[in-house]
Amino acid sequence: MAGLVPPRFSRAERQIIRSSEDSLLYVTVISLDSAILRTPSRDLSRAELRSKDLKTLTARMLYTVRHPSQDGVGIAAPQVGIGRRIAWVQRFDKPGEPFECYLNLHIEERLGEVTSGPEGCLSVPPMRGLVPRYSKVVISYLDPYRHTPRRETVEGYTAIIFQHECDHLDGILYIDRADTVFVDEAWAAELSANEAR
Repeated sequence: MAGLVPPRFSRAERQIIRSSEDSLLYVTVISLDSAILRTPSRDLSRAELRSKDLKTLTARMLYTVRHPSQDGVGIAAPQVGIGRRIAWVQRFDKPGEPFECYLNLHIEERLGEVTSGPEGCLSVPPMRGLVPRYSKVVISYLDPYRHTPRRETVEGYTAIIFQHECDHLDGILYIDRADTVFVDEAWAAELSANEAR
């Protein structure tokens, strides 16, 4: 029936997830992969939450965002070609600054002062921009292990990361919100050096 969403990962999504469990995921780039980056993601179904594919996907996403070639502070599933509300966020507000996984992630409220700060994105290299963001957000998500609903208030730099990643889940890029966008010359040089190898 039209309008129904299949409860499982599609064949194309399973191919991405299972392509090679110990390798980097390809990070989608705006000029090449605009469709997936511009499409709002959907919540994971019960079947997807119970699937081995979800465990593989989340593990590979963490490997990808932490890899020295990426060196990110967050990653959302659309950035690796999967249209689901999954994100990894580095929690700078917690001891040890751990990366944590969030399933069916949503921002419920944006609170506090709005200020503009620098942002970049693995999907928009080698650009940076000054982006207005709220200082505090209230997030809702499912615990990645028990799949129980959670709600949390996050402040500071970590709140900015959550806003950036939730924008990805909504099909929005930081360049859509930026006051100004510019080329990061050091990042551009690093990308050129990597391509030359």
